[in-house]
Amino acid sequence: MSSKFALFMRDNKTQQKNEHYAPTASLCDEGGKPLEWEFKRLSSEQNSRLRDECLVNEPNPKNPKTYISTLKTAKYFEKVIVASTVFPDLYDKELQDSYGVNTPEKLLYAMVDNPGEYDRLVQFIQRFNGMDATLSDEIDEAKN
Repeated sequence: MSSKFALFMRDNKTQQKNEHYAPTASLCDEGGKPLEWEFKRLSSEQNSRLRDECLVNEPNPKNPKTYISTLKTAKYFEKVIVASTVFPDLYDKELQDSYGVNTPEKLLYAMVDNPGEYDRLVQFIQRFNGMDATLSDEIDEAKN
């Protein structure tokens, strides 16, 4: 017997596959090829939690009795990258010790220390997690 929700059942949901990306040319294999890292997609729930961790409430200059929430974007994206990274394990103490750091975020910056490469990694993670379309892009697409 078929349920009216049959197509919405978990068995019909497409599983998201991990992807590989080489974020820096400074870490290479024996043949000189940049090492690929493995990334997983975040769930909407994970993303929401990370976003909430990066919100700062600041007094509203127009109305001191209220606050304005501001997203600390750089902090948010470093958390998204760390949460998306499967390999290498940015929480590994031995790996952190080799760079003289003690958090996965500091390790990320130590391993991908070129600003241009880091910016491209942020862009990759945004596209990979479906964060690259703006609201106006989505409205334009819906109109067509």
